[in-house]
Amino acid sequence: MAGYIGRFAPSPTGPLHAGSLVAALASWLDARAAGGRWLVRIEDADTERCLPGMGEHILQQLAACGLIPDEAPVWQTARVGRYQAALARLIDADLAYPCGCTRREIDAVLAAQGIGHDRHGERVYPGTCRHGLNGKPARAWRFATWRMPVSIVEWTDRRLGPQRQDVLADVGDFVLRRADGPWAYQLAVVVDDAEQGITDVVRGADLTDNTPRQILLQRALAVPTPRYLHTPLVVGANGEKLSKQNGAAALGTGTPSAARSALDAAAQALGLPAARSEDGIRQALAGWVAPWAALYNPAP
Repeated sequence: MAGYIGRFAPSPTGPLHAGSLVAALASWLDARAAGGRWLVRIEDADTERCLPGMGEHILQQLAACGLIPDEAPVWQTARVGRYQAALARLIDADLAYPCGCTRREIDAVLAAQGIGHDRHGERVYPGTCRHGLNGKPARAWRFATWRMPVSIVEWTDRRLGPQRQDVLADVGDFVLRRADGPWAYQLAVVVDDAEQGITDVVRGADLTDNTPRQILLQRALAVPTPRYLHTPLVVGANGEKLSKQNGAAALGTGTPSAARSALDAAAQALGLPAARSEDGIRQALAGWVAPWAALYNPAP
């Protein structure tokens, strides 16, 4: 993996929790196992959801766990001009268009077609505004998935194996930006990964379903597609993924022993062997690099 560049990209909507530390540790170990660089990007593009000072707090939590980026962290709010330029390119290529639909209107159209969605499922956009707003104000910019030569994306995850999704059938024309509002995750992450030269994305398995959309955007913007590895999820007592939205407890990193305990739990979730109790954080991290390489970077 010559020239490897990996990253951890948390959203500052709350402190790191046990699940997010698993993704951070995995991405750090993957970079170290490949002899590459590890970056941190604070994904604060959705300013409506981000909390003041939380990005700095997350960086402090990472530092307490010995996870220090190899370059100064990047903040998405300093990069909005790049997202605007990418959207302009897509508009010029007829691969983005304005949409005036509300969620209620989309649900009504889908219901009339006999199509529903579960709480965690996608609303497959029915294409109402593809040929014009019909007098409605623009509420968002959407990616014209239907204009792509091929909407079926096949890719291989380094842990999960071969994956396949028809983005047009399963997602439809997804949002790139809410009108005059926050940038969508899909566009911002593709622009950032390309400009930072990210070769490998290591993140939680809950983001697996986002990958085909991002690959389509990479093709539309003519930028490289990284390798992907989606890590096991940490679940709560209710069986659902730990997240800030469902009240996951903030990670305790206030003392070296607390940070070490949090790292031990993250390593266990990744299937790594227990570190020696007498080891400090740096020694524990170094000791997990070779086992990680054996688990997730097997010889071809």
